[in-house]
Amino acid sequence: MIDFITQDFEPSSAAAWKQKIQFELDGADYNENLLTKTNEGITIKPFYHADNFEKLNIPDGNGDFKICQNITITTTKEANQKAIDVIKRGANSLKFITSKPFNYKELFHSLLNKNIEFHLQLEFLSEDFINEIFNYLKKETFFFNIDIIGKLVKTGNWYKSLNDDFKILENIVLKNPSKNILSVDVSIYQNAGANTVQQVAYALSHANEYLTKFGAIIANNIQFNFSIGSNYFFEISKIRAFRYLYNLILKTYDTRATAIIFAEPSLRNKTLYDFNINILRTSTECMSAILGGVNTISNCSYDHLFHNENEFGERISRNQLLILKEECNFKNAQNIPTDSYYIETTTKQIAEKALDIFKEIEASGGFLKHLKKGTIQRKISENAKKEQQQFNSGNLVLLGTNKHRNKQDKMKDDLQKNPFIKYNPNKTLIIPIVPKRLAERLEFKRLKDEA
Repeated sequence: MIDFITQDFEPSSAAAWKQKIQFELDGADYNENLLTKTNEGITIKPFYHADNFEKLNIPDGNGDFKICQNITITTTKEANQKAIDVIKRGANSLKFITSKPFNYKELFHSLLNKNIEFHLQLEFLSEDFINEIFNYLKKETFFFNIDIIGKLVKTGNWYKSLNDDFKILENIVLKNPSKNILSVDVSIYQNAGANTVQQVAYALSHANEYLTKFGAIIANNIQFNFSIGSNYFFEISKIRAFRYLYNLILKTYDTRATAIIFAEPSLRNKTLYDFNINILRTSTECMSAILGGVNTISNCSYDHLFHNENEFGERISRNQLLILKEECNFKNAQNIPTDSYYIETTTKQIAEKALDIFKEIEASGGFLKHLKKGTIQRKISENAKKEQQQFNSGNLVLLGTNKHRNKQDKMKDDLQKNPFIKYNPNKTLIIPIVPKRLAERLEFKRLKDEA
């Protein structure tokens, strides 16, 4: 049947399609009406065609994605009980968040030798404690997510100093060269307002500081932590472009690696009012992450802005991923976008523009030098202001917040925690990069005006 149809209908060239579109426009300008320029400087066309199709050779992903549950450690006993429970409910990866050393034997009780992937987010740097956990978890799959540059970016200061932090890191890496020690926190750039091209470029340059220090031995052992926004196809392309470029820059080090990527939904577009829409936002963001080829996803609950951690919100967010995996056939879905003309073209454009920025940063002293000068901060701030203006004018829409707002929606009495990001203006070595949601100013006014 398909052969019969293709015999009856001759294929049309890209030029023929464009000519037909221009005829249907009845004199209106094609470029003005049908081409869209993005904040990244990428042009979105009304159609894509095989005649001008080029694709990049994206490295194969790592297969099926892991479903991760974030757990903040208050007491190790409570965290352990919660971990055991969420594993029974479908998670196969755990991320423990803590600001101080803990009783790791109690935390991991009954969790070892069960094919669980472990992540640690340690908001401190202790060589002795880290080495102890290495020895305890040596037969497990785990990621330490140590990112001293990320600490500098977020707070404006090192843990101790540049030399001390790198010396501690060097001791840990050289003692455990084949372990997943390092991470690059790309999420801070996205949540502060960087566009997709900037995120990819800064991720590469951030990582290159570690590669320059430690060389090819760490190429397979850096985990990249991305936040995923709501521009569905661009977010797929962003992850794919990064996977391509990471291997490209590794040629300088005479090695290859498949980028290990951990993803979470963006904070930037989440809202306090009409909060159930956050479920829709996180659903598309998780889909973009899966199709882009990430390894592990930790979803955020729809109410995490204003409620403390709660079983219901976390169950909904975890079930979103389970539904995508088990009912929507998104297992091993990272190759689905391959040969999509739009996604492949967007991937190529993001990669080209990000590579230009990366080369510019490296040619003029590297990422740390640009952070010290405030160049990275300024570039992100410029894009964030542009997005904020688009949101304020209604061109960038968050449903239920700046469009189709429910005036009867009241939130003042439902706040269990402050939904607004606090910035503590302490003395810092560099200007910190601070996340900010688009809806904050509008929400602050709505809360103030509630009767």
